[in-house]
Amino acid sequence: MFVRKLVLPLFVATLVSLWGALAFAAEYKVDPGHSFIEFRIKHLGYSWLYGRFDTISGEFGHDPAKPESSRFSIEVETASINTNHAERDKHLRSKDFLDVKKFPKSIFKSMSFTGDAKGGVIEGELILHGVKKKISINVEKVGEGKDPWGGYRAGFIGKTTLSLKDFGITYNLGPASKTMEFELGIEGTKK
Repeated sequence: MFVRKLVLPLFVATLVSLWGALAFAAEYKVDPGHSFIEFRIKHLGYSWLYGRFDTISGEFGHDPAKPESSRFSIEVETASINTNHAERDKHLRSKDFLDVKKFPKSIFKSMSFTGDAKGGVIEGELILHGVKKKISINVEKVGEGKDPWGGYRAGFIGKTTLSLKDFGITYNLGPASKTMEFELGIEGTKK
């Protein structure tokens, strides 16, 4: 009886506390028309080749008062790769690189955020080319506020570098092209 009198109030207090935390965290849906994932890789060590993925989706949660609770879930359709060159894009979609028929999606899910309301580092798991690997993304908050259509938006920009070999992509592009630099611009509308 004593245990019930002690445990029940603690359980209720915990639920109220969790509900309160969830109620004040803002949830956002990624706006694909105002978000991007771009990359660059050295071409023979002489110049940079730039590209992007045209089809992305996802959601994120952000509370400026509790930035450590920030979370991101982003999905990319790998066949949407676009380097502004049809034959090269066809090759990048092939088994030599992304193998988009076998691996049509790449997914990133954050596990933790270290930083403040202005930015920090997101740690998470990226699934690319069928390989799941922990990565870090340096992220900066661009801004948040009301939009002209009566909604509310928030936006972030992030950067990371990935090794192709870490994700099972072993096609030989030469010694200067073993890593790719990524820049992500994510804007979301509040749900």
